[in-house]
Amino acid sequence: MFIVVSYDISDDRRRRTVFNILKDHGNHVQFSVFECNLDSDQLRRMHQRIQSVINMNEDNVRFYILCATCKEKIMVEGNGNITEETEVYIF
Repeated sequence: MFIVVSYDISDDRRRRTVFNILKDHGNHVQFSVFECNLDSDQLRRMHQRIQSVINMNEDNVRFYILCATCKEKIMVEGNGNITEETEVYIF
């Protein structure tokens, strides 16, 4: 699944922690935006990790799950590329 995650987190410590969680799962494409290619288990684990960190009354994290057709319609202006699937080799 192609997922865009955006966040607005008021506390510096929580924001850094969420940033590091997202960095483990995707590509940092803008100040508070990541693009991730995840399967359902990876999404569930990432979501659980983020839920355990944020303050539900102060913070906001949004997960936009895009279909393949929607991903093809993404337009990027200026510097940057859309995150592509990466091949993983296990030895």
